[in-house]
Amino acid sequence: MSKTIEVTSQNFEKEVLQSDIPVLVDFWAPWCGPCLMMGHALEELSEELDGRLKIAKLNTETPENRTLASQYQIRSIPNMKLFKNGQVVGEFIGLRPKESLRAELEAEL
Repeated sequence: MSKTIEVTSQNFEKEVLQSDIPVLVDFWAPWCGPCLMMGHALEELSEELDGRLKIAKLNTETPENRTLASQYQIRSIPNMKLFKNGQVVGEFIGLRPKESLRAELEAEL
């Protein structure tokens, strides 16, 4: 069972910016093939890193989320940003193997 959570402009501050643990936010869209492929890896990582990292998904196509996508300068997707203590501390753009992403995340945790 996936532990990824859906975030929107309504709960972004609480779930991401105020989180006690680091949060990887996946900025994605339903029409994006690489985003969907990356989604499977993120679901697995959410299980494997449970308790150390929260993984959140933000649909950039939802009108209410476009302001957040613009604020965080999302120009291409998939785009994943790692937040710690409310600040972006890492960015991962494009499709990548799960193990590569895991290694990059582990270096930041």
